[in-house]
Amino acid sequence: MKLKAILPIGFYANGVSCGLKKSGKLDLALIYSEFPALACAKFTTNSIIAAPLIVCKKHLLQAKKFQAVLVNSGNANCFTGKSGIKDAQATAVYAAKELKIASSSVLVNSTGIIGKKLDITKIKQAIPGLVAGLSGAGIHKAKKAIMTTDTFAKEATISLKIGGKVIHICGIAKGAGMIAPHMATMLCFIMTDASITKSALNNSLSAAVEKTFNCITVDGCMSTNDTVLVLANGATGNKVISQGKDLSVFSKALESICLKLAKMVVKDAEGATKFIQIDVCQAKDFNQARKVALNIANSALFKTAVFGENPNFGRVAQAVGASGIKIKEEQLKIKLGSLKGKQVKLLVNLSHGKAGATVFTSDLTCEYIKINAKYN
Repeated sequence: MKLKAILPIGFYANGVSCGLKKSGKLDLALIYSEFPALACAKFTTNSIIAAPLIVCKKHLLQAKKFQAVLVNSGNANCFTGKSGIKDAQATAVYAAKELKIASSSVLVNSTGIIGKKLDITKIKQAIPGLVAGLSGAGIHKAKKAIMTTDTFAKEATISLKIGGKVIHICGIAKGAGMIAPHMATMLCFIMTDASITKSALNNSLSAAVEKTFNCITVDGCMSTNDTVLVLANGATGNKVISQGKDLSVFSKALESICLKLAKMVVKDAEGATKFIQIDVCQAKDFNQARKVALNIANSALFKTAVFGENPNFGRVAQAVGASGIKIKEEQLKIKLGSLKGKQVKLLVNLSHGKAGATVFTSDLTCEYIKINAKYN
C-alpha cells in the first residue's frame, strides 16, 4: 500500500466561485466519472435533514449507476421547505444537462448557513464553466470549494494492488465545527477505480465510518447535512471484489482514507489548540468503549481543562461515570499524558473486558466561542 497524490482512473473534478460566498472564494465543486459508477452513502441521523440529502436519497433509490457529485458551500439549503428540495433537484438537472447524463445519476450536496434560500441562478450560470474546467488536477480546486470555516483543504489518496491491478482511492472532506458522531458534521466524497460489488462496497463503507467519522467529535453538535459518499467506477478492470482477502485489503485501505480525513477534521477544529486522542481499553465491547470515550470527548469540563493545561483527573472520572456504564472507583484507571504540547493522549482502563476504542477530539477554546458567536 502506497500513499500517492493521484485521482482514480476516469475521475475528473473542478471548483469555481459562483458567488454564494461573499468573500468570492471557491464555492461550487463538481466530481465527475466518465464511467458510470456504483455509489454508497452514509448520512446524518439528525431528524432535520437538508434538501440535497433528500434528493440524494431519492436518486440512490432510483438509479443503479452514478456519474457526478455537485456540491456547493456557503449555503446548506436546509430548513428551506419544499422549495429547497426543488432547488436541490434543479441543480442536479442543470449539471446533468451540461454533462449530457441523466439527472438521477447526479448526487448533490450543500454546506453552509442553515435557513437561507439557495441562489440556484448563480449555480446555473456557473455550471458550464465548471464542467468545461474538469480535469484530473481539478481535485485541488474541488477540495477548496467545499470548505466553510475550514482553515485548510483535506485530501487523502492511497494506491494499492489487488489481483495484480493497481487500484486508487481518493477522498476529500470538509469540516471544522458542529462535529459529532452519527455522523460527524462534515462532507466527505471518496472516489475509487476499483471494481467491487455494491454490497461489498456498502459493507466496507459502513465499517470504515464506524471506526473513523463516528469516532470524532469537536463540539458534540450534529449537522443537518452530514454525508460520506463513495463512488466506484471499476475503471481499473480488476477481478470484481466481493469477499475474502481482496475485500479485506480494500476495506483496510478505505478505512485508512477515512481515518486520515477524520483526523484532519479534528486537527482543523474551530479555535482548537490541542489534538486529543482518547483510548479506552478493557471495555466489555467496542460500543461500550466508544460510548465512554465520546462522553469524555464531549465534556466541556474536560475540554476546557485541556485548553488550560490543567491535569484535573476529576473531569475524566465524572465523564466516565456519567456515560451510563456501571463502574466502581477501584476499577477505573486513568493515565493522562502531558498537556503542554499540541497533541494530548488520554488512556482510560475500565477493567470490564478485552475490547477498546479510540476517539479523537479537540480542546474547547475562547476562539471557538468567538467564531460561532459571529457565524451567520
